[in-house]
Amino acid sequence: MARQIPPLNGLRAFEAAARHLSFTEAARELNVTQAAISHQIRGLEERLGMPLFHRSHRGLTLTDAGRSYLPSLVEAFDLMDKATRRLTQHEEEGALRVSALPSFAARWLLPRLPRFRERHPDIDILISANERLSDLETEGIDVGLRFGRGHYPGLSSYRLMGDRRLPVCSPSLMQGACPLRSPEDLRHHVLLHDDIAEGVEADWKEWLQYVGLNGIDASRGPGFSDSAMVLAAAIAGQGVALARASLAIDDLAAGLLVQPFGPAVRARYEYWFVTTRRSADYPKVRAFRDWLSAEAAETEAKVFALAEELGEFESTAR
Repeated sequence: MARQIPPLNGLRAFEAAARHLSFTEAARELNVTQAAISHQIRGLEERLGMPLFHRSHRGLTLTDAGRSYLPSLVEAFDLMDKATRRLTQHEEEGALRVSALPSFAARWLLPRLPRFRERHPDIDILISANERLSDLETEGIDVGLRFGRGHYPGLSSYRLMGDRRLPVCSPSLMQGACPLRSPEDLRHHVLLHDDIAEGVEADWKEWLQYVGLNGIDASRGPGFSDSAMVLAAAIAGQGVALARASLAIDDLAAGLLVQPFGPAVRARYEYWFVTTRRSADYPKVRAFRDWLSAEAAETEAKVFALAEELGEFESTAR
């Protein structure tokens, strides 16, 4: 059976006026005019077919019907208020849900998260790592960490850092029968490919053309669907990768990878911190963004300094 519920505005007007026994106080509480309160209550009385107030020059008093109706409405509005507060408190103070590419989550974000937990032990983070672009609104994601051009309609976006691509390999390839000392030596080594980057970021074909190397098949060698896998293969000595510097920077610092030569390539995409407009000002989101911005600025400075040392060029990939 369909619910018999009068218009909500009329119910709110009656409930407030009945508590205060004043149209003026009800109007002030609901931020409307006194005339609007009077009109809404009159409409409610007509809908119910009975008066709810006695009106006189001395003021308002409730009719028997009004006194009978009021307690249930107060309870109903209190329940709605509590439900809304629980929902918004969960949204603003619950676990921070973050969506990121698996490669970025594994190679850059996760190693740094202990520093965030030290600073904000009260904020738990749930990370959803997948290649698919998450819908922040429908999937309940607070923050999306994206690698793109920054155009995300309907969302709030904040630039975190730029990136570079550069050749990296295991230190073991710098010695042996065919030591890797110059770009010419790539003829004797396996090329590792980041399949995700093809078509939108520089690849080996573009890099080899820029340095003027002919006669090397730029397509040879294995390809990987995840940038973290490319780095894992390079660390294992399986070949030379044209890697995202932001993801390789920690392995370079630890000596697991080396950059045998330049140049680096300026990436066309950048990293962005993306939120819904509603969640952009949540305290947990602001805290994460402020911390992440500082971490990203430190990484970007290292990446750009390394690229400047190696020399760099701008990709023509689209």
